[in-house]
Amino acid sequence: MKTNIPYLYSVKSFWARKATNGLTAAGMALVVYVFATVLMLTEGLERTLVATGSPNNVMVTRRGAETEIQSAVTREQANIIASYSEIARGLDGEALVSKESVVLIALPKRDTGKPSNVTIRGLSPTGFRLRPRVTLAEGRWFRPGTSEIVTGNKIAGGFRGARLGERIRFGLRDWTVVGVFDAGNTGFGSEIWGDAQQLMQAFRRTDYSSLIFKLADPSRFEAVRERIDADRRLPLEVERESVFYAEQSEMMANFLNILGLTLSFIFSIGAVVGAVITMHASVASRTREIGTLRALGFSRVSILAAFLLESLLIGTVGGVVGIVCASIMQFLTLSTMNWQTFAEIAFSFTLTRPIIVKALGFALGMGLVGGFLPSLRAARMDIVDALRAE
Repeated sequence: MKTNIPYLYSVKSFWARKATNGLTAAGMALVVYVFATVLMLTEGLERTLVATGSPNNVMVTRRGAETEIQSAVTREQANIIASYSEIARGLDGEALVSKESVVLIALPKRDTGKPSNVTIRGLSPTGFRLRPRVTLAEGRWFRPGTSEIVTGNKIAGGFRGARLGERIRFGLRDWTVVGVFDAGNTGFGSEIWGDAQQLMQAFRRTDYSSLIFKLADPSRFEAVRERIDADRRLPLEVERESVFYAEQSEMMANFLNILGLTLSFIFSIGAVVGAVITMHASVASRTREIGTLRALGFSRVSILAAFLLESLLIGTVGGVVGIVCASIMQFLTLSTMNWQTFAEIAFSFTLTRPIIVKALGFALGMGLVGGFLPSLRAARMDIVDALRAE
């Protein structure tokens, strides 16, 4: 007679050895925590940079330039593109084009005093209209033609001189912070904005860094790109703004993924070894129980499945605990340097459903690998030898 898999036996055995099983699950939880945290870090960085751009805006930079810092768009080139009929216009009839200048400066951090690169973006009033999600949190916007600046909310709190009413010196001038803007979960919150012409004079620049405009008909993007590509006067690169910023995260996201997966793999070896030891000890202490189960009619497959289930329970507990601990990281905001732009960027850990699924799958995988050999050993026991064991 063959009997079904003793699921309840596995659950009771797991609970009866809760101390040793709990320690093994804790080791797995640590591995899952590292694994999930790295995935959340990468997701947060990508989401921040993707959210920075709008799919309806078009970004124009110098051909071959990977960032706005490396780019140069001459005034003549900018004026040619600004005259395109495909560009949307506001209620006042003005074309929604922003000719922007981007530079990096080093500012001391408020807590440590150590310098870090910050992006300074010079833009025209039209630039605000192209970023409707950016809102004023304190003070007012800068006045064109003056040495006034506004700072992103993540810059204002993190760098000296960046709060409302304070002054920052760069480009041989003192600049007064007249406002702080809230850019939500976008990279603009890690920037300082001022008048484009004033910033270009201060840094003795004659060319713009980029040109951003909104299309009246977003479906005309490919036609506009082909038109610019075909014009020999315009050796420029054209991308949707959201795509451009998404590519900014590629290098760092790849590095974080490789680093995280490597650390998780190394740690998982220890967790799997722990599961193997725990399950081997469990099998050794229950040899007579196994013999009794076999004598009652449970098949070898049922014994194998019962012990594998117990090992998977350890993995499940470790996975859930690890994910819960990792979810706390969502309340933290991390500030680091984007190696592609060499500028400071602040972003949050982001937990998503696919990350939860991957983390749980990883935990179950460790439980399965760690429990397979001990389970196989239990299933292959001879009934008589098992019943004779002390």
